[in-house]
Amino acid sequence: MSVRTVSNVAAGSDLVAAATRERVQRVIDELGYRPNAAARHLRGGRSGLIGLVLPELSSPYFAELADHVVRAAADRGRMVLVQQTDGEAEQERRLLTGVRGQSVDGVLMSPWGLSPADLRAEPGSSPVVLLGEQDAEGLLDHVTVDGEAAAREATQHLLAAGRTSIVAVGDQPHLGNGTAERRAAGYRAAMTAAGLEPRTVAVRRLHRSDGADAVRALLERPQRPDAVFCFSDQLALGALRAAMTAGLRVPDDLAVVGFDDVEDGRYATPALTTVAPDKAAIAEAALELLTSRIESPERPPQRVLAPYLLRVRESSAAATPPDSQPTSRPGTRKPRKVTSRRGTNPSRA
Repeated sequence: MSVRTVSNVAAGSDLVAAATRERVQRVIDELGYRPNAAARHLRGGRSGLIGLVLPELSSPYFAELADHVVRAAADRGRMVLVQQTDGEAEQERRLLTGVRGQSVDGVLMSPWGLSPADLRAEPGSSPVVLLGEQDAEGLLDHVTVDGEAAAREATQHLLAAGRTSIVAVGDQPHLGNGTAERRAAGYRAAMTAAGLEPRTVAVRRLHRSDGADAVRALLERPQRPDAVFCFSDQLALGALRAAMTAGLRVPDDLAVVGFDDVEDGRYATPALTTVAPDKAAIAEAALELLTSRIESPERPPQRVLAPYLLRVRESSAAATPPDSQPTSRPGTRKPRKVTSRRGTNPSRA
């Protein structure tokens, strides 16, 4: 029996007769043989490595997303090299170049400081897939959720619960990545449609301490809010702490909604209502786009909208048990792919 026949069976090829395949597979199973993915990639002129460049590894959202990316990559016989940028443009530029210097086949990146045009202009030939809500401007492959629609839905949930003084916490005018801008736009749209005045609070970072500081300051004002919509779960967890130390009851005195659906929020007291992006779907779509880009470098850039759910829990609805059914089900849809070409104006992410 030839080496090629054994190789074809191990690779799952259909070019081997059924009887031969069964005989070879039996021997493979007895010997415990596993194909060497690294050697296979090298034979194809590739390393089998991909880079994952994220702003903050200490962020629960990015940590959970990285976990999904590593698992999805392993299913494809790839390894992941993870690097952190702290959201700084120079770090993003340096690390992007550095990752490419590690002979990676491609890069998944969530940029905070660099625009898609900046990323495309960087030297190097490795494919790049953007993660996050920054508009890729039709220049690069992009996986995102519709942050504007999700924020509008979260705000409408609070309005439907009878809240009339809802403040959005998480505006970041010092960053140009579009995430806060889109979530603020969705919040404002819902408030304006309800005939209410939008009020936003800017923060430096999306951390727990920033959320606590912002809500403490809000509670000192004459017009106290009866709800806050936070642009991250970390901000929302800080908001819960500030409300508790001020002697407020959540959600009776102050309803709190976050964004990200990190594990900490599910076990907070009260459990946190939040927008839940499908992180597994984001990781799968990103790997699919990257694989496609590696194999077809000249194809037009594509944008994939990953699904999300609004998970209503105790922090906005006292009578609703944790992990109840969402108020709507956009997450039942499969990731939606939108093809765009450079120079076009794709719909906002």
